[in-house]
Amino acid sequence: MTTDATTKEAFFERLGALSDEMIGVFGRDFAMGALIVAARCIAQGQPVQNESTPANSP
Repeated sequence: MTTDATTKEAFFERLGALSDEMIGVFGRDFAMGALIVAARCIAQGQPVQNESTPANSP
């Protein structure tokens, strides 16, 4: 695998783990909704993260 493909695979693994965690805590509907909102922000060129919230905060 190329370095680029390996890096992308690592992001998919992180996204999968985050998705599983959201499902475990809040359920499938919440997890799907959160991912859809994030995708919409990306598509519209808006920041996904709230500017007042640090990237590593819960």
